[in-house]
Amino acid sequence: MSKGKGRSEVVLRIRYEDEASAEAVMKAISPDNLKAEGISVDASASGGVVEVRVTCSKGVGSLVATLDDVLSCIGAAEKALGGVS
Repeated sequence: MSKGKGRSEVVLRIRYEDEASAEAVMKAISPDNLKAEGISVDASASGGVVEVRVTCSKGVGSLVATLDDVLSCIGAAEKALGGVS
């Protein structure tokens, strides 16, 4: 059985109550928008929606680990926003 590592891509879209919240979350996770070998994470915000695109050619395990990291960062940003209100 071969262990091929094709290119996988996941797009997360998270809708917020307002555009300001979406922009704040996107800016909070922006430092994570780095290109590492075999993995890219890009985030944008528009119309109250944060879109995060994760592309990975390092296998499903790396994709899942990267998604876990991204979701953790989003959760932390949301908690911080909630504390500011």
